[in-house]
Amino acid sequence: MRLENQSNVSEFLLLGLPIRPEQQGVFFVLFLGMYLTTVLGNLLIILLIRLDSCLHTPMYFFLSHLAFTDIAFSSVTVPKMLMNMNTKYKSIPYAGCISQTYFFIFFADLDSFLITSMAYDRYVAICHPLHYTIIMSQSICVMLVAGSWVIACACALLHTLLLARLSFCANHTIPHFFCDLAALLEMSCSDTSLNQLVIFTAGLTAIMLPFLCIMVSYGHIGATILKVPSTKGICKALSTCGSHLSVVTLYYGAIIGLYFLPSSNNTNDKNIIASLMYTVVTPMLNPFIYSLRNKDMKGALRKLLSK
Repeated sequence: MRLENQSNVSEFLLLGLPIRPEQQGVFFVLFLGMYLTTVLGNLLIILLIRLDSCLHTPMYFFLSHLAFTDIAFSSVTVPKMLMNMNTKYKSIPYAGCISQTYFFIFFADLDSFLITSMAYDRYVAICHPLHYTIIMSQSICVMLVAGSWVIACACALLHTLLLARLSFCANHTIPHFFCDLAALLEMSCSDTSLNQLVIFTAGLTAIMLPFLCIMVSYGHIGATILKVPSTKGICKALSTCGSHLSVVTLYYGAIIGLYFLPSSNNTNDKNIIASLMYTVVTPMLNPFIYSLRNKDMKGALRKLLSK
């Protein structure tokens, strides 16, 4: 399929963030610092997990993939946003826009599935500690991660192929800082009913179903804690649950508020803020609220610095 034949537009214009021109420099420095923190923080997590044999466990296996996904997820949109903040002509080629949409959906869904896998790992560790090594074997962990990649790829590819078949109207201006799927569908002159249907069904599969699985996992965890309070093993297993729940709240809260709650007439600025939350803020905070507060990660960091 040749993308040029599917649309009468060669490029789009990204309006970017709703900030004043005199504020561009301040926000450029702010978001550049946040992006560099995201990349360096998550790279540090991957490095520590790879170098320290004590961190070669299922939980940190999932965490290393989550760290890589956060780097890639943020890199899909932030570098282009930063570049547009320093240029007058904020265009993006049609093929580049379609590609950005694909990778955005892919890494967003992959993030969701990996967070769900981590919740399942915590559930097994707390609710079935005696069978943990059997249930969370290396083959199961690899299968969960591989399945996350395959399903995320399939969902993103489905959305992208359906988007590539659409034609667009004379207005090629996207009121966003990246090629958001919902914004592109609003600009289309074609029938988007199939696209909307797929967004709803795929959204249930990639967002709501994992979210429900996480809630069920923590429901069982809570019930187990109430049955056996104050045991040393459970306290150790619960050491990362608070941080994981913070990640879940940040990630799913922004996405559910953006895509699943009813919207009013003037919500574009709110949509951009919500998008910034889960594309810029959450990937930056993950190394801090999930990993660097963990005793095992702190120990691995001390070992690395002592060398």
